[in-house]
Amino acid sequence: MSISIKNITKVYGEQKALNNVCINIEKGEIVGLLGPNGAGKSTLMKILCCYIEPTEGTADVCGYNISTNPLEIKRLIGYLPESNPLYPDMYIREYLEYVANIYKVSDRQKRIDEVMEVTGLNPEKKKHISQLSKGYRQRVGLAQALIHDPQVLILDEPTTGLDPNQLTEIRSLIKSIGKDKTVILSTHIMQEVEAICNRVTIINKGIIIADDSTENIMSSQKGFSLDVELKKPCPKNPFEYFEKISKIKVLHDDGNSLKLNIQFKTEEDMRDKMFSYIIQKGYTLLSMNIPEKKLEEVFIDLVK
Repeated sequence: MSISIKNITKVYGEQKALNNVCINIEKGEIVGLLGPNGAGKSTLMKILCCYIEPTEGTADVCGYNISTNPLEIKRLIGYLPESNPLYPDMYIREYLEYVANIYKVSDRQKRIDEVMEVTGLNPEKKKHISQLSKGYRQRVGLAQALIHDPQVLILDEPTTGLDPNQLTEIRSLIKSIGKDKTVILSTHIMQEVEAICNRVTIINKGIIIADDSTENIMSSQKGFSLDVELKKPCPKNPFEYFEKISKIKVLHDDGNSLKLNIQFKTEEDMRDKMFSYIIQKGYTLLSMNIPEKKLEEVFIDLVK
């Protein structure tokens, strides 16, 4: 077991930031930690990094307890905080040498060369950090988190400020790292979780409300869904009297066609019955398909 979190509670004054949180994470898992602002994500990550102590409960990281072995844990964890604190007056390589020295990294120059290559920093290597774009500063933050070859990588909003090309590169890098390390990734970008993570943990108001594989989380949305496009003219609500419909959303209405997303109360595949209904009513069907479920929709439903 790489990380074992047992009944962690954290209270700030009268506010309970975390409430009896329990999670077990295996080596090689890339876990997407999701939740609205103020849900407790950053608090949980700071506790695992031994920056703050829990009010109740405990956690083990790679066999070490956060209360009794904080220094050992800090040696094993690479952490990229959301704020990404850097020394702007240092050159990139100078800063990485400074961090490598703190961790007592052996063969420092070789290791710095490796992380600069893997994070794509070489094109900017002669610049001060203050001269870098936000995207390249984020790469420097990721490089410092990797410099000591940690067993656990904890990343808080790691792709903030990256352009589309950089996003693809960093996502690929994180996925590659996750093959032999444990990665916890906090983000608000759902596409990022779908692209990178093999597990999703959703936290809301300090409580874990979902924890499963990305595939299972995305298939957990209740009810059957269809996208139906009809040729106009047709009624504004063509399925007004169709049973088992819980919600209808207009996707587009351009005067020539009307496309609707239909949510049903049942898990049953409703395509046959919907097709028969459309024929019976004399509507002209242009298309009908089962939409791909999106993590964002599941997340919103669960948090609500």
